[in-house]
Amino acid sequence: MKIVRAKDYEGMSRKAANLISAQIILKPDSVLGLATGNSPIGVYRQLVEWYRKGDLDFSEISTVNLDEYYGLSKTDIHSYAYFMEENLFTKTNILAENTHIPNGLNLDELAECSNYNQLIQALGGIDLQLLGIGHNGHIGFNEPNEAFEKQTHCVKLTERTIKANASFFATQEDVPKKAYTMGMKSIMNAKKIVLIAHGESKAEILALAFTGKITPEVPASILQLHQDVTIIADEAALELLLKNSKESKI
Repeated sequence: MKIVRAKDYEGMSRKAANLISAQIILKPDSVLGLATGNSPIGVYRQLVEWYRKGDLDFSEISTVNLDEYYGLSKTDIHSYAYFMEENLFTKTNILAENTHIPNGLNLDELAECSNYNQLIQALGGIDLQLLGIGHNGHIGFNEPNEAFEKQTHCVKLTERTIKANASFFATQEDVPKKAYTMGMKSIMNAKKIVLIAHGESKAEILALAFTGKITPEVPASILQLHQDVTIIADEAALELLLKNSKESKI
């Protein structure tokens, strides 16, 4: 595990984008695992800027997103499919047929989960997975549980996660109560993982996830077992982790 310190959100975003751009340049047909929410917006903004300058080519890249709200169409402005279109896909030359997100309108949960698992396998797995981390340690929508969910599944969102995502909706009541998400086995199978975090509100969970015990009650803690994880965070988010960790720091 490597810990990369950034001064602020913009620095975090740029450092994470550097790793992703290196992956694209070294392997133009990479499969990228992508995340949504507030944390990666700056990363995507930087990647788009480099694409517009002619430094990056997404034409052979394939993507798989971590999750999608159950019951939302890809054209719904609250869907993660719409988020990706607005923040990355339509602003680069990535081919639409190479972008993949769970189908929130498939109400057959078992079928959709099976479809997504087969898709990831058919792509040959994920070369680099971008992650954020929730205040309760959730990764994607893998919420605290009694066991680590292995592959794609449909999860009932916790009240805390619903509250955290309410800023994207008109009211908290509008936030969907369920979502499709990759399981931790799918995430752990990625060759490289880049986890980003910013702000002092993430300091406690970062320290707990990466210096505490490995437990499904803190889903992110299983990342301690991955052979190639890079944590990129600003100084506020890293405060407790840097005090407790013996891992290499940059």
